[in-house]
Formats: sequence, C-alpha cells, structure tokens
Amino acid sequence: MILPIYLYGSEKLRNVNAEADLQDKEGLTKLIADMKDTLKVADGCGLAAPQVGVNLRVVIVDGSDLTDTYDYLKDFRRVMINPVILEESEETCDFSEGCLSVPGIYAEVTRPSKIKVEYYDENFEKVVEEFDRFGCRMVQHELSHLEGNLFVDNVSPIRRKMIARKLQAISKGTVQTRYKSKR
Repeated sequence: MILPIYLYGSEKLRNVNAEADLQDKEGLTKLIADMKDTLKVADGCGLAAPQVGVNLRVVIVDGSDLTDTYDYLKDFRRVMINPVILEESEETCDFSEGCLSVPGIYAEVTRPSKIKVEYYDENFEKVVEEFDRFGCRMVQHELSHLEGNLFVDNVSPIRRKMIARKLQAISKGTVQTRYKSKR
C-alpha cells in the first residue's frame, strides 16, 4: 500500500522514534512492504518510518536507481530495524542532500565519511555493517529522521536563511509533490 509522505512542518517528523517490537514480525513486514511501495512510487533513495507517519525506528535505503552516478550502489538495498550507529569516522565529507519530506530543496551537509551500524534486517537477523561513500550518506540521512532531525537542520546559517521561504511554503502546504503527501 502506498502511504502519504509527511512534509516539513509536520510534528511526526520531529519525534525521537521508539524501537520497533521485533516480536511483531507481521506488522513490521507489512510496514516494510508499504514503505518499499511508497519509496518506489516517490522515486527516492531512502525512507524512514516517521516520514510515513509511523514513529518507529525503521528505515529503508535503495541506491539501485543511482548506479548511473554511483556504480557501486548496484545492489545497495537495506532494510534497517532498530539501527544504532556504533562508530563514526572523524573524517567528514560534504554532499548535497534532498529529502522526500522537504521537496525541491537541496543543500550541502557535512557528515562523517564512514560509519558502523548495528541493525536487524528484514529477516529479523542482527547485522553489523560498515558504510562509506554515498551509501554511508543515504544511511546517515535516514537515521537522522529517527532522531527527529531533517537535513535542513544541518545546513549552514546562510543557506538556512536562503531556503527559509521555501521551507515556510512547504510547512504551509503550498507545495506540490508528484507523490502522495501529507502535512
């Protein structure tokens, strides 16, 4: 089922999210399937449960559509339940980020270059994995949602000022999306 994506200004996006109950395999499997359907229709590369109004620690990332730019993402698809960052590199890098919950806005964000994450996959098996390059960026972006943070919270003050009107328009609901959205 395709779910509406909550947009900037929604309180759903600002909550610190609860751990998912791993015993609720049926409910989590349904949520993950719905999130995958929603992500495919929205044509994004990642989606966190709070973006579809579910305040649980669940994210999906899919870099397979980005292989024209990043060939190493060919098979990069992850479902992460209750992810925890175990390590972050001191080295950082800048990338331009965008977000389905903040349509039409892109900005440079500085994040660690490498991370190590522990999570449960969609088969409910514990995984510890290291990420780098753009895969790392996608994972960090989605994990930020679980803490109630959006990429626009991490932009420079001058950039924040430059996008203030666009953010205000999104929060007022005066923006159009090509996917089902909600405020």
